[in-house]
Amino acid sequence: MELTELAREIGFEAFGILRIETLKPLPEVRDMCAAGRCRLYGKRWSCPPACGSIEKCAQRIASYQSGLLVQTVGKLEDVFDAEGIHRTELTHKHRFETLARQARFRFPSCLPLTAGGCTRCAVCTYPDKPCRFPRKMMSSMEAYGLLVSEVCEKNGIPYYYGEGSIAFTSCILTS
Repeated sequence: MELTELAREIGFEAFGILRIETLKPLPEVRDMCAAGRCRLYGKRWSCPPACGSIEKCAQRIASYQSGLLVQTVGKLEDVFDAEGIHRTELTHKHRFETLARQARFRFPSCLPLTAGGCTRCAVCTYPDKPCRFPRKMMSSMEAYGLLVSEVCEKNGIPYYYGEGSIAFTSCILTS
């Protein structure tokens, strides 16, 4: 089964082929991580600086030949609908975890990049002990320096679905 077919079956609202040449890790995105925008910088193995330098992430991305971009799109009651945002995020993480597990089975060297930091463990072992689940850990697209809105635009997938909506975006790179 192709990953696109699997993405459809899992229930992603949007998905499409990801062209590797459109992935340009940007130091400015990493700077947002370092500024504490999501509060996970230096606190998880999946996040900077533990996930590698921007140059190392760029080299890793360049080693892949194709990919799949996926999104979960949720409807919100209003811009303050934190419960709707959280519900959509959890739905996306569950869907993407399922997709990544299947992708890793079919393509053992694939690179899943998720939305937000890895949440597999309630408390990450970083930096005191090795990751408990290194084969299941996933970094975010932003941790790899990718500006998600730009990646979506360059690959023909909407980033913004209008007022009253939110989208979570992830990708899987394959050889």
